[in-house]
Amino acid sequence: MFSHSLVKTLLSAFAITLIILFCGESSFASEVGAGEVIDPNRQTQILQRVMIALMMIMLLAKLGGDLMLRLGQPAVLGELLFGILLGNVALFSPSLAESLQITAVFHDPVVSEFVTLLSEVGVMLLLFEVGLESTVREMMSVGTSAFLVAVLGVITPVALGFGVGEIFLKGEPYTVHLFLGAVLAATSVGITARVISDLGQMHRRESKIILGAAVIDDVLGLIVMAIAIGMVNAVNQGGSVDIMSLGMIVVKSLAFFVVAMFVGGIFTRHLFRLAGFLRGAGVLLTCTLIWMFFMSWFATYIGLASIVGAFAAGLVLEDLAVHNIAKREQTTLAELLRPLSAFLVPVFFVRMGMQVDLSTFAQKEILLFAGVLTLAAILGKQVCGLGVLERGLDRLVIGVGMIPRGEVGLIVAGLGATMKTAEGHPVINSATFSASVIMVIVTTMITPPLLTWLFKREKKRPMVKPSVSDL
Repeated sequence: MFSHSLVKTLLSAFAITLIILFCGESSFASEVGAGEVIDPNRQTQILQRVMIALMMIMLLAKLGGDLMLRLGQPAVLGELLFGILLGNVALFSPSLAESLQITAVFHDPVVSEFVTLLSEVGVMLLLFEVGLESTVREMMSVGTSAFLVAVLGVITPVALGFGVGEIFLKGEPYTVHLFLGAVLAATSVGITARVISDLGQMHRRESKIILGAAVIDDVLGLIVMAIAIGMVNAVNQGGSVDIMSLGMIVVKSLAFFVVAMFVGGIFTRHLFRLAGFLRGAGVLLTCTLIWMFFMSWFATYIGLASIVGAFAAGLVLEDLAVHNIAKREQTTLAELLRPLSAFLVPVFFVRMGMQVDLSTFAQKEILLFAGVLTLAAILGKQVCGLGVLERGLDRLVIGVGMIPRGEVGLIVAGLGATMKTAEGHPVINSATFSASVIMVIVTTMITPPLLTWLFKREKKRPMVKPSVSDL
């Protein structure tokens, strides 16, 4: 039997879907022009295609996720791979794509806009949850080694990604190469954390360094992405990116996180304390989503990505007032968000998979590009081990633990695919996006077996006793 809180959140998810659907139909109304009569048959057709699209996406997401979990891999890989299949059905069987209405459904501009909007809300929710799993206190107390691991784990992949872009994308501006480096920057540590937990190795100093570095790694990776977006926008507007303008982009990105951490923390305390006086169902979920959407909007208002704001919103949300409302509603914030995430987040990953054009891999240079990009992604994180100051620790374990890119790499690549260069073509074109997806899949799949082998190899090695400062 469903719990009362679960039913409430499912109803909330359904309400959000209806609102977004209404927005999608409103955008269609703007397309046909104000004052024009909209054909009711066309509206019905759009609604039918939206329902077909959602059914296909949700079904394939669950089937793909289940298959990967049975194979010992993260569910996100199944969502991504089945999205690739859905997006390339017409390549393998045009008749099947036509009979299932896949081409008509997903090539409809209104349906495409609706799915895109859903996926953008889903990725904001995903980054918000990533921020919730970390706290400002954790980020400030991870230790010198974790900080150096994170810094090296961002700088080196960015440099290698930029170099790969210089080699394979010679005709593109340097902003494209920088964006490719940003795709390689951040680590998706959720996969590593799951493997470490399953192996019972959370007590090891290497594990603590990996998980601590991941908090800073996420922040630095998002800042690198913000810098890349700012440079692309500056060049597109006819300006040049000199040291002064680059410094302003960095300062703006850092200032946003500083304001979010300190001012945002004070604001949320008052917001949720006032919300505590409200009665009725869903107060905690409603206030949380308002805070997330506000921070996402504010990030876009000052020229950053919406996911930067969503991450910052989750990072600062650790106030006692939140827990008091949760206690009153006899639930937790994580439980309230889970149904929304289960509905919206897979839409993002399936849509990312659908953007992969398998026909590009018929070109040997694209396969070579994907291979070199993947190699750069793996080697770039091995430098992380050099940041470990303590003696006797397994630096290879730390380097391998930082390898998976997972959803973070896809998010950055997806943003690049929606942006345009000064010449008018995507910053991350179809071939580059496909190569990035291959990189994400490979780095995500090789990490669990490699970590398992390394921990079993080191099982008999004496553990290093943590210092007082580590406790």
